[in-house]
Amino acid sequence: MPHSIPKLGRPARRAVLVVHVLASAGWLGLTLGLLALGTTAATTGSAVTVESSVRAMKLFADWLLLPVAFLTLFSGLVLSLGTPWGLTLHRWVYTKFWLTLATTTATVFALRPGVNSAGTAVAAGGPLPDAGDVLFGPVVSLSAYVFMTVLSVLKPWGPTKRGRRLRAPARRALQDA
Repeated sequence: MPHSIPKLGRPARRAVLVVHVLASAGWLGLTLGLLALGTTAATTGSAVTVESSVRAMKLFADWLLLPVAFLTLFSGLVLSLGTPWGLTLHRWVYTKFWLTLATTTATVFALRPGVNSAGTAVAAGGPLPDAGDVLFGPVVSLSAYVFMTVLSVLKPWGPTKRGRRLRAPARRALQDA
């Protein structure tokens, strides 16, 4: 199967896989934490608890989410390009890549601004302006991460059209042997 990108050797593949699994699990854990804090902020009657919850969310969103998201995206890309799974050879890999890219983009342009807006409002002594600012992002993200985890474990759907086309010569060679 022709491929212009060199494949990772076993030690490198394992190292990148460990980084990818740890970053993905970290992203999932951060999102669960954000959901717990957002739920607390949206349901408590205490202004102090709302402010504390939103401040903690802002801290996670400002310092941890993006590095973990980009590490997950980058390590997944390296794995897909450096292993026989390929980025465009299997539907589950391709789907995970686009979902990771979409959730990373949503983190930058929706989740963080929502948390920052809520943080600004409660830091000024006001109430939480919209519970959606602290709940919507974590709920959507968590749903996507759980789905991507299922894809990683089950590896459904088989190869893409490109993947089938690239594997056909190898299968024919095996049948002819």
